[in-house]
Amino acid sequence: MISGVRGRIVSKLPGVIQVDVGGIFIQVLTSQNSIDQAGDVGEEVTLVTYLQVREDDLSLFGFVSPEELQCFQLLIGVNGIGPRVALGMLSAARADEIYQAIGAEDTQFLSRMPGLGKKTAGRIIFDLRGKLPEPTGTVPGSPGTPSSPSEDIDALEALQALGYTAAEARDALSRLEDRENQTVEERVFNALQVLAPAS
Repeated sequence: MISGVRGRIVSKLPGVIQVDVGGIFIQVLTSQNSIDQAGDVGEEVTLVTYLQVREDDLSLFGFVSPEELQCFQLLIGVNGIGPRVALGMLSAARADEIYQAIGAEDTQFLSRMPGLGKKTAGRIIFDLRGKLPEPTGTVPGSPGTPSSPSEDIDALEALQALGYTAAEARDALSRLEDRENQTVEERVFNALQVLAPAS
């Protein structure tokens, strides 16, 4: 079992990072979130991985964090959720946001992700709500603390429509103070102030 790879980034494409491991180029399937965080081409990267073995195919999935890998493995364990859908979910939201939505039984948040409908979102909640990892204990209102998933994903989509990457938008939203009490419009406006270059 290949549990991780470390090497130089050869290329970054949508859904794929190619890594040079001792002269062997390995194609690792991943989320956009991991692609955004992995570093630039030419830099060294370490990915935790999951190897999927089928009769006619070997696919290696890798992520920058163990938390994202754990979420991926939980998701593909749900009937009807394949690796492609799981990667789409982890490209649209962080693992902690997905966990929060499952814990809150927020089918609206989940059903708006790529490849999901309300029926599948309900199945994810039913299958995983008792299997979620313990919260990491972040302080409410601190950077990186999840809040109001449906409103955050609306704000995230609005910022991406304005040309920002998912990683840039998520980072700006995570840095907002007291965002749980803000409307979607206020979150977008305040995030734009964070993203605006200093004059």
